[in-house]
Amino acid sequence: MPASLTLDNRGDAGRTVRLAGELTVASIGSVAADFAALQPDGRDLTVDLGDVARIDTTGAWLVHRVVRDWHAAGRTATIDHASPDAQRLIEQVAANDKPAPRRPPQGNRAVERLDMIGGALVRQVHTLGEFLGFLGQTLVTLFQTIFERRPLRWNAVIHQMEVVGVNALGIVGLLLFLVGVVVAQQGAVQLQQFGAEVFVVNLIGRSVIRELGILLTAIMVAGRSGSAFAAQIGSMKLNEEVDAMSSIGMSPIEVLVLPRVIATVIMTLLLSLFGAVMAIIGGGLFCWVSLAIPPANFIQRIQDATPLSDLLIGLFKALVFGFIIAVTGCFQGMQVTGNAESVGLRTTQAVVQSIFLVIVLDAFFAVFFTALGYV
Repeated sequence: MPASLTLDNRGDAGRTVRLAGELTVASIGSVAADFAALQPDGRDLTVDLGDVARIDTTGAWLVHRVVRDWHAAGRTATIDHASPDAQRLIEQVAANDKPAPRRPPQGNRAVERLDMIGGALVRQVHTLGEFLGFLGQTLVTLFQTIFERRPLRWNAVIHQMEVVGVNALGIVGLLLFLVGVVVAQQGAVQLQQFGAEVFVVNLIGRSVIRELGILLTAIMVAGRSGSAFAAQIGSMKLNEEVDAMSSIGMSPIEVLVLPRVIATVIMTLLLSLFGAVMAIIGGGLFCWVSLAIPPANFIQRIQDATPLSDLLIGLFKALVFGFIIAVTGCFQGMQVTGNAESVGLRTTQAVVQSIFLVIVLDAFFAVFFTALGYV
């Protein structure tokens, strides 16, 4: 039913606008222009909705706008005979009739960028301070456990060793096996140009045992276990389990962090050895198939070309990497606050920061041990 509008002028007593039909977006077009053209003229206004069969937000907005304009001009405007639904819809439209917020003026972009960089730097320094404090607490608890013979939760340590190490044997072994094949293949392609493909064995032994085997294993542990530590401890923080431990006198560092640190250090060491062996097997298989170097000769050449210092340096780096990965993952888990989104954020940060620290330390150790003469 199309909308209709009737205007009744009552002289100085006021004006009455009678609306009928359906005041909806589909049918209000016939009266919208006339209704919107009503302007305050010093007389009061009455809007009669007694004959309105149906109204939607479009009709409610037109009615509200006219009433609002009359009120703004200092005159009285009333709505008569409106149904409860129409009255409620008009009130809702009026409640949402607020001026759009103005966009704040843009400042100097260079200053804003500097402010953003400065804020990020301050947050990073603050996080570094908290991390050093957490690291200190972990070391103190570890020394107390060793030298004061405080009880260690061996069941938790063994469980974490299984999760960190045993469950990772497959992926670490496959990864390092393929890395050994790739190193052997790329080394052979380059050394064959000089007729020195026999030195591929030296390349495999020294690069895998001292660098690649340890570094890639640590990255795998960081991706698997560092993220898991952050997610597990973060979920416990959200559920207030960590606070409950503290309230009953149990140290979260001793209960949650220390078993994970010990297990990760031990299993990173063992996984690095396992990964190095798998890489050597992969490289030896390639040399046997493509370069006709028998396995016995390959093993003998590996022993001659790889000094014991390379193995000791690799094992030392594996211990440090495992410790850093575990502490970083647990620290990020302890920083979880608020909601589940924080768990995902801290888990991501645990992986990124662990891998970053591992690579930085690996570069430092490379320069450090070379300066000591272990080349």
